[in-house]
Amino acid sequence: MKVLLGYQPPYDWPAMLDFLSARAIAGLETVADGVYSRGIELNGTHGTFSIRPATSDALELTLEFPDPNAVPEIVARVRRMFDLDADLATIHRHLAVDPLMARLIAQHPGLRVPGAWDGLELAIRAVLGQQITVMAAIRLAGKLVAQYGAPLDKPLPGLSHVFPMADVLAGADLAALGMPKSRGRTLSGVAQALLNDPRLFEPGREGGVARLLALHGIGDWTAQYIALRQLREMDGFPNGDVGLINALVALEGGPVTARQLLLRGEAWRPYRGYAAQVLWTSLSRPD
Repeated sequence: MKVLLGYQPPYDWPAMLDFLSARAIAGLETVADGVYSRGIELNGTHGTFSIRPATSDALELTLEFPDPNAVPEIVARVRRMFDLDADLATIHRHLAVDPLMARLIAQHPGLRVPGAWDGLELAIRAVLGQQITVMAAIRLAGKLVAQYGAPLDKPLPGLSHVFPMADVLAGADLAALGMPKSRGRTLSGVAQALLNDPRLFEPGREGGVARLLALHGIGDWTAQYIALRQLREMDGFPNGDVGLINALVALEGGPVTARQLLLRGEAWRPYRGYAAQVLWTSLSRPD
């Protein structure tokens, strides 16, 4: 099945692919020839999707999923994942009051905030990334998917598994994959929290960050990162993020403290998440 997903242009598809490619988990996702593909699970059923640019104002979703009744929810998830409903004109008008933001937005006018297919997956990624590099976190995630993810019913080249289910991770000794025991306990605890509250990662639900902060091992950076990419809170802002600090130092000179970053971000409310994406991209795609 093919579905066109419309959006208000512009859309910086190369930047979105760069972000996803750098974080693609082996066996779960692939990025090749301008196309993102992955295995998905919904209500116990497995499938795959691929997405690519179609026209100047739409992406083409190619979906292989045996349950046609799930298509509306899959489409809604993909729209959130690729930030297709963002009102960039309004966001950019607000951020461009800051001359630095105005310059960076002019360089990359179609930047979106990459979302996530699934809240548990995004939370596990965020916890795995605590205090280690992106590459190290992705290697661990690949081990986790290979060990605990269910095999796809119909695997494709590069796609062999879906992300592990919460009940599997909640009872697993994840430290055996090669991480500190405390982090393994945090991962299992997050999975158990989702079993206890199936709406834990529901976008738009009131009090989402507070619920995340109440979980063992989830600090402010992790909670804000999940809020931005999964809960889709436009003002989600991982303050103290090394990448954001390094971006400001590179762009304006330093030193820059976490407090200075937080104060600078006040002018970007209520779209600090988009400001963060602009800053992160300035490091990975400098002009």
